[in-house]
Amino acid sequence: MEEAFVVSLQYTKSGFSMKHTVDTSWKGNMLFDANVSGHHVMMDALPAVGGEDKGGRPKELMLASLAGCTGMDVISILKKMRVPCTGLDIRVEADVTEEHPKHYERMHIIYSFTGQNLREEQLRKAIELSQERYCGVSHVYKKVMPVTYEIRVIPS
Repeated sequence: MEEAFVVSLQYTKSGFSMKHTVDTSWKGNMLFDANVSGHHVMMDALPAVGGEDKGGRPKELMLASLAGCTGMDVISILKKMRVPCTGLDIRVEADVTEEHPKHYERMHIIYSFTGQNLREEQLRKAIELSQERYCGVSHVYKKVMPVTYEIRVIPS
């Protein structure tokens, strides 16, 4: 059976707005399958809490969303700036509260760039544009917790 992907446009006083929809199905035990832009994202828990470890944890996917969102921005901006970046690895670390509901109370992004003749001021400008203007995931997270970052450059 073919799965549907739905994007709806709504007209508001300020113009059109886009609505994103993700459909998620329970697959047994603690396993869930989310249809994200036509791609399957499996989510599961560890065996100790009833899962089978067949997918990522939902909370950790929040970190992946942040890394993907800001990473796409940064690479796009660096290409426009003609910065000779040959690699980018992004690690997002988050502190989790001990009490329920357990949630993230701060996030820290580590951008590790690879390339020759990379100038930190250009890298920082691309990151700041992403963090302050373009990355919607970062924008939402910053409303509820501190989001910090650091830059590492690895010569190639």
